[in-house]
Amino acid sequence: MKKTGLIILALLVAVCMSGFAGASDTVKIGFHAPLTGFAASDGKSASIGAKLAVEQVNMSGGINGKKIELIIYDDQAKPSQSIPIASKLIGQDKVVIGISGSYSGPTRSAAGIFQESKIPYISAYAIHPDITRSGDYVFRTSFLGAVQGKAGAKLVGEILGKKKVVMITLQNDFGKSLAAGFKEAALNFGIEVAGEYQYSIKDRNFGSIVARVKAHKPEAIYASGYYFTAGPLISQLRASGVTVPVIGQEGYDSQKFIEIAGKAAEGVIITTSLDRDSKNPETASFISEFEEKAGFKADMVAASAHTAVMVAADAIKKAGSTDSVAVRNAIAATKLKVSTGTIRFNKLGEVVKSVQNQVVKDGLWRHHSIIDDAKILTPPEK
Repeated sequence: MKKTGLIILALLVAVCMSGFAGASDTVKIGFHAPLTGFAASDGKSASIGAKLAVEQVNMSGGINGKKIELIIYDDQAKPSQSIPIASKLIGQDKVVIGISGSYSGPTRSAAGIFQESKIPYISAYAIHPDITRSGDYVFRTSFLGAVQGKAGAKLVGEILGKKKVVMITLQNDFGKSLAAGFKEAALNFGIEVAGEYQYSIKDRNFGSIVARVKAHKPEAIYASGYYFTAGPLISQLRASGVTVPVIGQEGYDSQKFIEIAGKAAEGVIITTSLDRDSKNPETASFISEFEEKAGFKADMVAASAHTAVMVAADAIKKAGSTDSVAVRNAIAATKLKVSTGTIRFNKLGEVVKSVQNQVVKDGLWRHHSIIDDAKILTPPEK
């Protein structure tokens, strides 16, 4: 009888060990972001957003009784850094899920490593289409660049009623994807693209572009960029006497943009994921708790990283184990209300949700409008 009892006990222990308990007392989630370098401000916001999500999940009991352990590495926004980081997270740290809180270049590179290892990977906000095309273990909780570009066209042509537009395009994955989506949808909203001018991520002096934009006498400007490029660009456009609406995207979505551009930021409208005036409890509580923790205003990057961690935690909990196939399938079946809306994925792992348009009013981002047009927002499935 004693021998039988010992066998039964051993079997029970084995079942627990093979399921959720595992060899670790925590559930490890990997996270990489640009904590140093030109994108360090975004990396800081993203990492604080991710940490907040972990704290909230752990305070509510964790995942099936286990605490989340967030393992963070600095990728400096460089693909050359994200590849070894991905390998380390998988091989050394044994993470259940990897999350990118970084830009498209490093995210694209890391995605292939996670896919090859069959470990689920979530892009919080990087927008390049090739990220999810890495395979069926890769997901994205923010918009494709092309989808956001199409939303920008609807905002300009239909909501604002502007038809003659000049484009100012950042020469990287982010800018090119946005521009492609905008131009694809422009004709549907009666928009004439009178000219398009490109610039480098290192550029801060836009005098020649501003002069050419003025010569076109546009009704609106569609300008891609990050807060650190958009701030100087908008300042120089306004200083030159250009007063027409400027429409940007989530790269502007930071209080840093407003600080850099100053009064010139007033009236700038962007397409993004975070509505500062939302009445949804998930969004409102995220904003208040993030700002208390961080000591500065919430932004899209922080909300997107927070969203990605919440999706990861929810999937692991629903999977009931850390088995990669079970977790991957749980992510694919996600329908979850979070700070950036209700998250659900299509067959390619692309998110389907509404676009939030924000406008600068009195030095703060405020609600402008929402785009929930299915034709605009539906991402590709292959």
